[in-house]
Amino acid sequence: MTAPIRVLLADDHRIVREGLKQVLADAPEVQVVAEAASGAEVLQAVRAAGAGLDLVLLDIAMPQGDGLDVLETLRRDFPALPVLMLSTYPERQYAVRCIRLGAAGYLHKGADPDDMLAAVRKAASGGMWVSGATAEALAAAMGRRGARPGADALSHREHQVLRLLTSGHSVGEIGAQLGLAANTVSTYRARILEKTGTKNDVELTLYMLDRG
Repeated sequence: MTAPIRVLLADDHRIVREGLKQVLADAPEVQVVAEAASGAEVLQAVRAAGAGLDLVLLDIAMPQGDGLDVLETLRRDFPALPVLMLSTYPERQYAVRCIRLGAAGYLHKGADPDDMLAAVRKAASGGMWVSGATAEALAAAMGRRGARPGADALSHREHQVLRLLTSGHSVGEIGAQLGLAANTVSTYRARILEKTGTKNDVELTLYMLDRG
């Protein structure tokens, strides 16, 4: 018999986890052996499981530890454990960034169930799941090399600040959410404006809207 694919399913919405479990249940060799509703719970569950996991299916938008922060920690502390990122964000926004951080692939929550199962199998076997949309995003990112660095050149922390700035959060609110001093957030904001060639938050938001 084929060895089971033991999955940690991480999403902060229980109803989403239940839906994903139903999809994964269509593949008898896939077993959801642990669940997590926050970034902190993901790390606790992985450390508790030891070698008892074959794949982490990880949402990007997680409380108590942004999904990308969790991904970085897992890649550092558990480099042999594949992490398949899951999100409602379009591939053009996050797929390239996730893959650069070491993810085994990027899966949209609206993906066809067959594609989701194929992605789980591929990632758990040590491969890389690249959908058509992700391939386009990767090609576009490579095509932008040599042009003005823009958002692709942002560090992970700068990208977090960018996401919050363009969602209408103030510097103080961003600092509280990310655990940073207000002047540190302001420094990140200045770097973001410089790299994107924008002058203020309005221009920055329009710049990101123009990029989709």
